[in-house]
Parts: sequence; C-alpha cells; structure tokens
Amino acid sequence: MSLSCRYAAQCCARQLRASTTVRASGSLFQHNIARRHNSTEAAATNPKIATIVDQISQLTLLETADLVSSLKSRLNIPDLPVGGFAAAPAAGAAPAAAAAEEAEEAAPAPAEKTLFTLKLQAFDAGAKPKVIKEIKSLLGLSLVDSKKFVESAPKTMKESVPKEEAEKIVATLKELGATVTME
Repeated sequence: MSLSCRYAAQCCARQLRASTTVRASGSLFQHNIARRHNSTEAAATNPKIATIVDQISQLTLLETADLVSSLKSRLNIPDLPVGGFAAAPAAGAAPAAAAAEEAEEAAPAPAEKTLFTLKLQAFDAGAKPKVIKEIKSLLGLSLVDSKKFVESAPKTMKESVPKEEAEKIVATLKELGATVTME
C-alpha cells in the first residue's frame, strides 16, 4: 500500500471514530438534560409548596405585582433600588442611608460633602516604586500604565470617592511618600 493510500485510510478511520463518539456524546447530552428536568420535578416534594408554586405560576403580571407588594408590607421588607449586580453594594448601605436621611430631616445642618475627587500631586523620588505599586493596586492598571500615571503627576486618580475610602487612600499614599489632595 502506498504512503498516500495509507494516510487516506488513517484519516477515514479517525473521522469514523470521531463521528461515533459525537453521536454517543450527543445521546449522553440528551440523557443529562432529561435527568436535569426530572430532578426539578422531584425537588418539590412538599405538596404545600408545589401547590403554592402552581398558583403563583398562573398569576398575571398585575396580580404578581400585587402579591409582591403585599408580601413586602406583611414581612416588612424595604424597597431596594433596582440595578442588578451594580446596586448590590448599595443595598447593604440602604438602612444606614435611611437613618441618615431621618437625622437630616430632624435637624437640617449645612450640607457636608460626601464624595471627593482624589488627585496625585507629587511624590518623593525614593518612594516612586512603592507609589507605583500602590497606584497599580488602587486603579487596576498594568505596571507600565501605573508608572506613566505616577510620572505624569499632578493627575486625577479617582472621582466620586466616598469620604471614608478617600481618607484611607490619602493616608496610605501619604505613608508611602506621595502627596494626594481631596477635592
């Protein structure tokens, strides 16, 4: 048998083996999907829960909205801002914000600035590597970009930073030998 014929025979055999494994894995895939659907049916073993789920699934959109609002009022669940994953950190601060709003209503005080802009003004030449590493970790930049950022001081680092976080950043960079201002 010549070399080209042998090569063609090997290629055909490889393709046949691959197609049979695809067929076998395809049937295995269908079997796994069927098992997954059966497992969700078996999960609702409590008949009381199953009837509640059936009743809720038959509600219209308006009835579902009424159900949600009545559950919120009965279980004392506060309304949270809608926004998905981005709003999740703000959800934990919602009770604190509500308490702060009540305190402001009770005694109106002059408005205190809560969000700041951080600006890198200057740095000590000996502390340059440490400042670059800290800027890299704070801003999520690459090492090269962090170096360019530090060398181009004065430059704005972050905007709309809460007061506590801004004070921590300023203190950290001050310890390293950088001058940062909060505006």
